[in-house]
Amino acid sequence: MNKEIKYTLVAGALFALLSVAIGAFAAHGLKATLDDYALGIIETGARYQMYHALALILCGVLMASLNLRLRSVSICFTLGMVCFSGSLYLLATTGIKWLAFITPIGGFLFLAAWTLFIINIVKHVKSNPSYD
Repeated sequence: MNKEIKYTLVAGALFALLSVAIGAFAAHGLKATLDDYALGIIETGARYQMYHALALILCGVLMASLNLRLRSVSICFTLGMVCFSGSLYLLATTGIKWLAFITPIGGFLFLAAWTLFIINIVKHVKSNPSYD
């Protein structure tokens, strides 16, 4: 297994772990200090982080099993989680409003990742007649 695949799988697992840890900490440890709106923001960040952590793990599995080149997809998922979820976590805990302008950048990166994922899958299927 090459370094790129290892990085993708480890990063996906780490983001999934952090999603659970952040969500649990917010629900239990921050419940007394944050209002329901802020807790909802953190929950949204954790949910999207988990979805995309699992997508990152899927990328690693497909890279290893089908020899797909999904580096750009993995980078977009990773940066998307940092921008989207990270900005939501910071917004909820600090109240700094301008952080909300970073969230759509993360959303765009998620859209870019999914688009690139689709393109790569379609190319792979077209170039492998055994899928017909």
